[in-house]
Amino acid sequence: MKIESANLSDNRAEIILSDVEPHLLNAFRRALMVDVPKMAIDKVEIHLGAISDENGRTYESTTPLFDEIIAHRLGMIPVPTDGEALINGHLKPADECDCSGTGCQNCQVMYSLNKRGPATVYSGDLEPLGDEKLKTKDAKIPIVKLTEDEGILIYAIAHIGTGDMHARWQAVHAAGYRPIPNITINQKKINDPERVVENCPRKVYKISKKSLKAMNPEACILCRTCEHEDISGKDAITVDAYTSRYFFKFETDGAVEPKYAILYALKVLEARYDDFQKSFGELK
Repeated sequence: MKIESANLSDNRAEIILSDVEPHLLNAFRRALMVDVPKMAIDKVEIHLGAISDENGRTYESTTPLFDEIIAHRLGMIPVPTDGEALINGHLKPADECDCSGTGCQNCQVMYSLNKRGPATVYSGDLEPLGDEKLKTKDAKIPIVKLTEDEGILIYAIAHIGTGDMHARWQAVHAAGYRPIPNITINQKKINDPERVVENCPRKVYKISKKSLKAMNPEACILCRTCEHEDISGKDAITVDAYTSRYFFKFETDGAVEPKYAILYALKVLEARYDDFQKSFGELK
């Protein structure tokens, strides 16, 4: 498997792969979506009773939503996860940590939330008890709206987990792949290049120096509209799919950078294939 090109951003990856078969790509896709761990809030303590501000004014610790709904919303907020620590094995589930689950920087992150109405409570109101780099990157996820004299005081704990445990721990989303098309253009048989450009739904074609060019083949979805005789001309354009060259893309929720998600998924697959090879070798 070879990487021809890779475009990685904070929460999106677009990769062109060659010399690879679909079953390997599908294993990679599943590992990304299920096996890449991340931090997520799974324990929430909501304060009950009155809350006083610095001026002595009292607010009632109540909201229009049930506590369970607020806890669920907190759990789905992406919590920053150190990719280097993931790869190096420093971040661990609580039951595997050296602290025996009592809680330390290697297995949990604590947050506090203290806000009074009238106001809307957002994800950015979560304050990490420790390093500020653990503050949520997306600060505008709404949690609950408070009216006059309403307040909310919460202590929340985030632990590490994987997507097969709960959706809150699914770091990678919308992972998929498709074959890269092989587009052949016979310039002598093209009747109207402008019409081909206009009818392509994915804007694959452009006219360069009076010739029709497939300038963006990765965007092609193999609809083959351009092959129609009344659009391009008889046998003017042929679109086939490569059998070993694919366009792979996925998104993250922002908790884990795509680079570290890729490295961790490959690490998981390597370990599984090694185990399978050893098990197969033990057969008599």
